[in-house]
Amino acid sequence: MATAIKQRQKAVVERLEATFLNNRIGHAYLFDGETGTGKEEAAIHFAKLLLCEQPDNAVPCETCHACRRIDSQNHPNVTRIEPDGQDIKKEQMSSLIMQMTKKGYEPGRKIYMIARADRMNIAAANTLLKFLEEPEGEVTAILMTNSYHSILPTIQSRCQRISFLPPRREEMIAKLVESGVTPTMAATVTMMTADNEKAKELAENDQFALTRKTVLKLIEASDRNVNEALIFIQTDWSPALKEKEDMERGLDLLLYAFRDIVAMKAGLQAELTFPDQQQNFRALSMKMTYNRLSDNMEAVLQAKKKMYANMNRTLLMEQLVLNLQEGLMLV
Repeated sequence: MATAIKQRQKAVVERLEATFLNNRIGHAYLFDGETGTGKEEAAIHFAKLLLCEQPDNAVPCETCHACRRIDSQNHPNVTRIEPDGQDIKKEQMSSLIMQMTKKGYEPGRKIYMIARADRMNIAAANTLLKFLEEPEGEVTAILMTNSYHSILPTIQSRCQRISFLPPRREEMIAKLVESGVTPTMAATVTMMTADNEKAKELAENDQFALTRKTVLKLIEASDRNVNEALIFIQTDWSPALKEKEDMERGLDLLLYAFRDIVAMKAGLQAELTFPDQQQNFRALSMKMTYNRLSDNMEAVLQAKKKMYANMNRTLLMEQLVLNLQEGLMLV
């Protein structure tokens, strides 16, 4: 794992290793980067480095008792939490902090990892903030997010931000095409993840292909008639995107579609998410103002937040369609 993550995020790993060598280990880090950039792998690598029994020049040995227990998720000094349903709740954070402060741990640093830290609800974030302000003993937090600006500024200011850069999208597309993925699908999946293997899995996933097709049909229906679009939500969208993960991907793809339309309206030479839709999107770009495109993108982002808040998904999409329909006006 160490070799793989260093190949993908050389600058990040070298920074963490320098921190270890110089004995300047912080009490809180915020790992920020797109999905698939290796944040989880880097967090595990760093935890091993901090707890390894025989590190060699800032590289964990991978074979000692501590390293092996971290791999098997059995090390008592390492705790990881993630959203429980739609978000990370106050009870989860309180339990985590209680674990971090109680006695009975093995000697050495305590490490806690928070996956999707942007999904902490306000109460959970405020509970964490108090702990970040007054950490007890040798404790290191690793928060992971693909939405840095969704993290409370007060938490941002108490963490060292470490940014994970995605690989060049053009290179990812080229590799996928070489492996047999169509250029169009390669362009789409590389917007969904920065991990080449996961991108290929998505490209070969029938459900993802259906989700992509359904999003494009929704855009067409919304362009024609609001009633047709509302019917489409009932007859096509809801049956096709039953799972929360599919719904989230659908909203992401809808957001990227509007991004493509903005790029076309502005005449930008951007790598599109839907290169097969240039003709349709160019026509839409002539109908919509920049303000409405911006409003539509904001409406999709708000829909994602409502989805996390457990709003009825069909009602959510009907509201979104009504908001999007307002944007289909002549400049």
